[in-house]
Amino acid sequence: MSRAFVKEDGGAETLPDRPLSPHRNLVTRRGLALIEAEVARHREALAAAGAGGERDAVARASRELRYWSARRANAEPVDPPAQGEAITFGMAVTLEAANGGRRTFRIVGEDEAEPREGRIAWVSPVARALMGKWIGDEIEMPAGTMDIVAVDVAPETLGN
Repeated sequence: MSRAFVKEDGGAETLPDRPLSPHRNLVTRRGLALIEAEVARHREALAAAGAGGERDAVARASRELRYWSARRANAEPVDPPAQGEAITFGMAVTLEAANGGRRTFRIVGEDEAEPREGRIAWVSPVARALMGKWIGDEIEMPAGTMDIVAVDVAPETLGN
């Protein structure tokens, strides 16, 4: 067993809190539901660990519950405008490269970002480059210049 989180008297030590982002906690409705699911999951894990007398599991679940509760407390749900003239938080943007390759990104909150799934945090360099632009504009990407060819203003649902 690692001695990193164990007190000398044998009791489990409180784990350090996970760092919170210094940015506003903007979230989509989907992101808010995901945060609420994490709070519920860690509450259950804490109860189960407490009932089982598992000190290390209690420490881990407590830390996660503190993090997700703080994220829920300062969450700012934002819906994209029903009609857009500029790319903003919550919108999905399709880019096309000169070779015809396409990539779609949805601008979301930090906790719901999944770049491999096309969800990028609103504070990421790509999202910041997209904000305020619209169809027909070009942006510089690491792989070269890409054109904005489509924007979807419809909010993403939890099932997507």
